[in-house]
Amino acid sequence: MGTSVIDEQRDIIINTIKNITAGDWKILVVDNDSKKIIDNVTKEDDILNHNIANIERIEERRDMNPTMDAIYILSPQSHIVDCLMADIERRRYQRYFLVWTTVLDPQLRRRIDSSPLAKQQIAGFETLSIDYFPRESHLITFRDPWSFPILYHPACNGLIRKHMQDLAQKITGLCVTLGEYPKVRYYRPPNPIHEASVLSSHLARFVSEELDEYAQWNPNFPPPSSRPQGVLIVTDRSMDLMAPLIHEFTYQAMAHDLLPIKDGDKTTFHMTVNEGSPDAEEKDMELTEKDKVWVENRHRHMKDTIDKLMSDFQRFLDENPHFTNSNSDTTSLNAIKDMMAGLPQFQEMKEAYSLHLTMAQECMNIFQHHKLSEMSPTEQDMATGLDEDNRKPKNVLDTVVRLLDDDAVTQSDRLRLIMMYLLYRDGVIPEDVKRLLAHAALPPQDGEVISNMELLGGRMTHGLKDIRKDIQPLFPVNTKAPIAEDNYMSRFNPAVKTMLEYLCRGALDQTAFPYVKPPLDPNEDALIGQGSLRAAKPSWAGAGRRVVDNRQRIIVFMAGGATFSESRACYEVSAAMNRDVFLATSHMLTPQLFVRQVGDLSVDKRRLDIPMERPPPRAPAHLFERPAPPMGAPPGPPGGQRPPPGGAQRVPGRPPPGPGGLPGGPRPGGQPAAPAPPTQAMGNMSLHTSKPSNASDASTGSKPHKLEKEKKKRNIFGMKKG
Repeated sequence: MGTSVIDEQRDIIINTIKNITAGDWKILVVDNDSKKIIDNVTKEDDILNHNIANIERIEERRDMNPTMDAIYILSPQSHIVDCLMADIERRRYQRYFLVWTTVLDPQLRRRIDSSPLAKQQIAGFETLSIDYFPRESHLITFRDPWSFPILYHPACNGLIRKHMQDLAQKITGLCVTLGEYPKVRYYRPPNPIHEASVLSSHLARFVSEELDEYAQWNPNFPPPSSRPQGVLIVTDRSMDLMAPLIHEFTYQAMAHDLLPIKDGDKTTFHMTVNEGSPDAEEKDMELTEKDKVWVENRHRHMKDTIDKLMSDFQRFLDENPHFTNSNSDTTSLNAIKDMMAGLPQFQEMKEAYSLHLTMAQECMNIFQHHKLSEMSPTEQDMATGLDEDNRKPKNVLDTVVRLLDDDAVTQSDRLRLIMMYLLYRDGVIPEDVKRLLAHAALPPQDGEVISNMELLGGRMTHGLKDIRKDIQPLFPVNTKAPIAEDNYMSRFNPAVKTMLEYLCRGALDQTAFPYVKPPLDPNEDALIGQGSLRAAKPSWAGAGRRVVDNRQRIIVFMAGGATFSESRACYEVSAAMNRDVFLATSHMLTPQLFVRQVGDLSVDKRRLDIPMERPPPRAPAHLFERPAPPMGAPPGPPGGQRPPPGGAQRVPGRPPPGPGGLPGGPRPGGQPAAPAPPTQAMGNMSLHTSKPSNASDASTGSKPHKLEKEKKKRNIFGMKKG
């Protein structure tokens, strides 16, 4: 469907390598972080096929190769620059083509520019916009679950500004990859009760300024296009607190909720392959975009997924009758799984169907054993505020209490039920919360999870004599729309879906979703809602003719994590409203992860091990080892090493060792100072770097680097003072 961010990022990486190699063989050097970005969208063979002789890790021991040029694709971190400078000083390679995954800090850039050796050896210097991880064609994550506590933990205020700058650079990079210079809108909560209610507005301004500065430095951005101008909507987790709690019954969301799926650099499910046969083995099966069964079924309701898996398998048997006999049972999942074990000739197809039949069966087992079918109607009533007849639900508390009494309902589901009930009621008196927890036999610390929801804007308690306001939902449900009979357990739609539908119709409220820069034409939204001639597929386009995809692109950034139901909603709106909708977020949330992260908002932040507060990594010591002296040469200092950056200074008056045993060239004066801890450096940081986050640089030797702009004084959120 339309553009794939996976393909776009892969093309950027491969084309950059192709343009630099230009038919000559070169070494590719990567670091730990840049390698993860590259591995996420490319195979090693794809890179080696473009005149790359070898791929090496900058942190690892490597052979000297002074006759070969090297392409460095690096993440712009202080210790990585230390590694790079060590290579340059030792003349490890002949020439250096530097490619950064995102903007390099001006201080680090100056360090490279001030080195005479670097000026001699660096043959190219450019910055890409690839510091993000496409997970699906229209789903992008930053693999940063720590974003949640930084944004919402009361003790993390000192980290917010730097973190927002990082987020803004990544979001800008995504826009650059897509060739979009979008209008920026953001979520402004109508009745905020939490300090983080300004989160989306500040982040939207950070992104808007990053985009403006990128466009200023890159006159060819955005590239010419017949698409209508895109829209970026910055929102955050507080817009919809029901979505991460409710049980979803579409395949992908249900599987991630109920099954032990590992979600790291790869998304895997552990299972037994060829169960019941001599070839049985335990295996981690990967869920990827290349798994057509997964892609085709992940957004279907679980019932429809099972029907589709079974009908597809039946069709396979009809086409291959020699695999079965007339007595075979093809009406149950277990029977089909047994038959799959007997098809060694179709290993890849067999493993894909075996994986999804196993996952579907395990989901349904949990669904039945833990009474999810009984919980779901009540969850839907609380999430929508209406019953299946579109009326105000009755006896909700009685139903919730009955479910809390049921031994089949797990402890985690009981806590989710209580949290949803409190959100539905817009809070109850504190004594009632204690009674519900005691009735559910939940530990007292779960009370902290509930009270922490207020940090995200969820009202969980109120005083006995508080005057209750009639709070209208952000998007009122249309009570006149009929509900399909088979849809009553899936009546709830995430707020993201309704928001996108309103946006596409040109009816999204500008009070709750203002522009960072209001459009000159106040009727612009309405005109967009009527549709654009440029966005429509021409009726004369022949079936064999390739039609350019002119659909408007919408990018949603969900700060604090997004759910799989929200991802599905973006695909659904794309198909229904003739748009290309992309969802970007720090990380994907399952209900278990969301509840755990909300609980962490009241623990000592030192226990959270936030990467921004860890000691900065250091370059490996082996990079600064001196080569062994030739026979008969006077011995050097003990240990055979020179100190890495930040270590002891060399003895005054003694000349520095020549790089790599070669004649010593001029060196920058003194050793660089140890990197300052991030928390200390943050006070001196400004919102903008000397160049925009993703601006490309010319080769170091071709143009003098422009002086950095004077920074304006700004407060914690980067807003101008005075």
